[in-house]
Amino acid sequence: MPGQHWSVSRAIALFCLCCVLIVSCGAVGERPAPTAGNGRLTLGTTSTVNTLDPADAYGTFPSSLLYNLSDRLYTYKLGTTELEPQLATALPVVSRNGLTYTIPLRHGVVFHDGTPFNAKAMAFSLDRFIQNKGAPSSLLSDLVDAVVPTAEYELTITLKKPFAAFPALLAFSGACAVSPNAYEIKEGAFKPEVLVGTGPYKLVQFGTDSLRLDAFDQYWGSKPANKGLDIQFFSSPANLYNAFRIGAIDVAYQGLALDQVRNLQQDAPRVGWHIVEKSGSGLNYLTLNLKSPPLDRLEVRQAIAAILDRPLLQDRIFQGQIDPLYSLIPTTLREQKPVFKTQYGDNNIAKATDFLTKAGYSIANPLKVEFWYRSNITNDQLAAITLKASAKKQLGGLMQIELKSIESTTAYKNLDKGVYPMFLLDWTPDFLDADNYIQPFMECVKGSATDGCTDGSSALQGSFYYSDRANQLINQSRMAQEPSARRQIFAALQDLLAQDVPFIPIWQSKDYLFTQKWVQGGSLEVTQKVPFWTLRRA
Repeated sequence: MPGQHWSVSRAIALFCLCCVLIVSCGAVGERPAPTAGNGRLTLGTTSTVNTLDPADAYGTFPSSLLYNLSDRLYTYKLGTTELEPQLATALPVVSRNGLTYTIPLRHGVVFHDGTPFNAKAMAFSLDRFIQNKGAPSSLLSDLVDAVVPTAEYELTITLKKPFAAFPALLAFSGACAVSPNAYEIKEGAFKPEVLVGTGPYKLVQFGTDSLRLDAFDQYWGSKPANKGLDIQFFSSPANLYNAFRIGAIDVAYQGLALDQVRNLQQDAPRVGWHIVEKSGSGLNYLTLNLKSPPLDRLEVRQAIAAILDRPLLQDRIFQGQIDPLYSLIPTTLREQKPVFKTQYGDNNIAKATDFLTKAGYSIANPLKVEFWYRSNITNDQLAAITLKASAKKQLGGLMQIELKSIESTTAYKNLDKGVYPMFLLDWTPDFLDADNYIQPFMECVKGSATDGCTDGSSALQGSFYYSDRANQLINQSRMAQEPSARRQIFAALQDLLAQDVPFIPIWQSKDYLFTQKWVQGGSLEVTQKVPFWTLRRA
């Protein structure tokens, strides 16, 4: 009996050990997602969504949701920066004066509530975007004079002033069609937990920690490759990271820390995860206050441009998760010209020393300058510390940088007050066009070469840059309909940027999408959007 008892105990122990080993081996990416078998997918993120009302939503992740729940007149062909019709059937016919856009519309489209789509519905949607005066309303209200349905399936939009990038602006996520039967035109009348559009998915549940999207069976275009998505909001990058590693979610997007991204990249070949890496549309830059000594001296700004070491940030701080940037226009657009690489390079000690010497600085009389960054952005702090240490190492006591920080909300409120000599900031465009990387920085509505900018984009950015030449070129670019002519104008604007140095571009962000090995069809657009409809179970 004792021997038999020992054998049973040993068998039980071995069985338990095997169970432990099986669980352990399957702990990373082996466990099937909880929604397996029903055609649905679960996407996890640390982003938040306060509203899905297109007339008030502003932010990268809400824009990605609107991208999948609604349609606009124009969108971008997947995988490209090529604009193509969506609810329109062709690119607009533009009047000779550049003020009138006539747009033919698609037939046979219905909203999620069954309401037919037509020109009146599209006009209602754009008028509501303007007149309800939500956060992004000025994008259209500053430009649009009238939106008129000139036929059942024809829309005519009249502008207040020429704007060649207008079709790209119409691809902005909030400029989508919404059902006239579900919304009203009234200032401040928003529905944050509702979205009744025409997109491939319809919103069926809005919660504080999750959203439920179902494939729309009456969608006019290609049907989604899945039955729907459950969006799960995580409270921290660690929770998102762990959920993906154990297979509790199918897709992870936005919110992972640098080390977590690197770990997933390293483990992907072994586990079978799919990783989509894409140069994003966001960029980080230094804004230089031209009214604040010593940055009112061109040679000082040029010296700072020359001593910056972008590859050092790319390798040491961001572990390859950024791209060095040498213009305010990102590399993903054809208009980009790497003017700062040509004119200043990286960590150019000789040029920086020469500029500082010309400005009258020496070891006995060093340049002293404040470098501000946002205290609540960890990456900004790391970048600022690294750039300061690099400048000190290469220039010794010739350039002395004093680091200062402040919370981002306070910083944005004070930028146009001129209190910061130099600030590290980031920029995400509202729409994907070179205009939205130049005009919000270099244009000045009111000012002079002597007094700087007193009203305009450059003042809002805290630079106070004024250039009559820049204003003229921006106006020309907005009137030019020919792409080659626009490229030449933007090349001249970038040359001017490198010549006057009111801003210094530093890096371009990268976006990442992680999917489990049983998920196919994952992709990331340059606009930082994820097309949910291409995702499918293998």
